[in-house]
Amino acid sequence: MGLLGWAITFLIVALVAAVFGFGGIATAAAGIAEILFYIFLAIFVILLVAALFTGHRLSRH
Repeated sequence: MGLLGWAITFLIVALVAAVFGFGGIATAAAGIAEILFYIFLAIFVILLVAALFTGHRLSRH
């Protein structure tokens, strides 16, 4: 499971906890999901820029 999968998992945990009123658990899970999302986004942007500068093409065979 990649970082995006973990972020989605913690987002779902946060939403379920919020529905049942567990404020502390929802806050913690939402915080973790947000951090993982930004880490995933940063890695994606870094790899995209690196691919553009090195001339690699993203193609499907």
